[in-house]
Amino acid sequence: MLNTYDFPEFAYVQSPEQETGETVRHTVVIVGAGPVGLTAALDFAARGLKVVVLDDNNTVSVGSRAVCYAKRPLEIWDRLGVGERMIDTGIDWKLGRVFLRDQEVYTFDLLPEDGHKTPAFINLQQYYLEEYMVEACDQNPLIDLRWKHKVVSLHQFDEYAEMVVETPDGVFTIEANWLLACDGANSDIRRMVGAEFTGQFFQDRFLIADIVMKADFPTERWFWFDPNFHRGQSALLHKQCDDVWRLDFQLGWEADPEIEKRPENIITRVKAMIGNDVEFELEWASVYQFACRRVDQFRYGRVLFAGDAAHQVSPFGARGANTGVQDIDNLSWKLAAVIRGEAPLGLLDSYHSERAYAADDNLLNSTRSTDFITPKNRASKRMRDAVLSLAKSNEFARPLVNSGRLSMPSPYLESPLNTADADDWTGKMLPGTCAADAPISVAAQRSWLLENLGGGFVLLALGVAATPVDAGPFTPKVLTLGTDFEDIDGHVSERYDANGGALYLIRPDQHIAARWRSFDPDAVKAAIAVATGGAVL
Repeated sequence: MLNTYDFPEFAYVQSPEQETGETVRHTVVIVGAGPVGLTAALDFAARGLKVVVLDDNNTVSVGSRAVCYAKRPLEIWDRLGVGERMIDTGIDWKLGRVFLRDQEVYTFDLLPEDGHKTPAFINLQQYYLEEYMVEACDQNPLIDLRWKHKVVSLHQFDEYAEMVVETPDGVFTIEANWLLACDGANSDIRRMVGAEFTGQFFQDRFLIADIVMKADFPTERWFWFDPNFHRGQSALLHKQCDDVWRLDFQLGWEADPEIEKRPENIITRVKAMIGNDVEFELEWASVYQFACRRVDQFRYGRVLFAGDAAHQVSPFGARGANTGVQDIDNLSWKLAAVIRGEAPLGLLDSYHSERAYAADDNLLNSTRSTDFITPKNRASKRMRDAVLSLAKSNEFARPLVNSGRLSMPSPYLESPLNTADADDWTGKMLPGTCAADAPISVAAQRSWLLENLGGGFVLLALGVAATPVDAGPFTPKVLTLGTDFEDIDGHVSERYDANGGALYLIRPDQHIAARWRSFDPDAVKAAIAVATGGAVL
């Protein structure tokens, strides 16, 4: 139990298969009702697919666990209808401060430009996040959430996977054309298919402490190297809703987890950080060790992996749940197209190529952050301290400071689904990147660009006359500047390099597939064929 939150208990209901004794084959079964599994359920349902979600528990995650959610996942959740509620409840922030001892080294701004609907980050306890998504799932007739359903065995065949599921009423068998494993870092499904999960365990321990206090600290991310209150180690502080603050203390590998988890020892550390005069209550605490690992293949036959079941990173940079949500964003439209027979099975190969690339990028950044925060030898520590000292008065040194590279989308620049540029461009909207948002006006009503993208392919025409292109089930909607929308503040034209005209082909997951300076229907159709893994249009 927590002081600020009452955990819901979701009702177990006997599955229809148990009542009838019949084995039913479902189109999609999702294992795991955490942030990634629930996002998958909402995204598949938004694309018209019926899904069954199995979870061996009957409540949301205990403890605040994940807390920082980045701009791109918030945009995805906004598309799925739950983002605004998360943003309204959460604490939004974009500034971070880095300290050496008790001196500020520098401040960074994660979203220095305006004209974005979603903030750079919000801090929100994971149980709120899951609660909101569970409520949205319960209201969707395409989603069947089944609590206290544990998968105990799995067998695969050419066209489906067969699972034995254990419930309070015994066991039964269920089949799925596609099984999505979102069951976390200790995934049972990954073990059942024999997937390799390799990488590096870090020999260090950290203490997470969530405390309830009313304090006038700003809603920023504060990170200390070698602070006076915790010498020789690192520490982190930032705010969540309900006056809950997340504190993170590096402990070192020699620390005894059982001793460090004792309330009296945690309280001593907290008082050293915030002062003896500040009143607070200990809400939740945990001591953890972390690893940077990923699965060798994101697809094993009829089983697909996402989230921590596919990759595991250190908590520095908030790259865990944020990355898993982007896995789903990548997978959902592809799997829907394959299920409907609109695209070849090979389209799913791009799920591995794109998201394994993103996972490797996250693992690299996470490992570098860990090496900087916890240097492994005296030479590394001297170099780190020199960088920190230089960064205080020398801007060139600040990019070298690494207190956790905060989660950003990994662009699929080498994706097989991209069509290479044939024209000259400036700016960041390269093929493979996710589309940037901007305020627009539609029918004299204020809107946002991303609200008009997603679902299917879109041709974004900026100063280019484009007409509909027949591409069968992938026929793109044409969204024309000046006809379908107005560029309120000029951000669309600026961010999409529209000088001289620009035409963008945008995928259902709001990623750029191709761009041109002029309209050629044959080129558009060819780019759609590439972006759908060779679909016959």
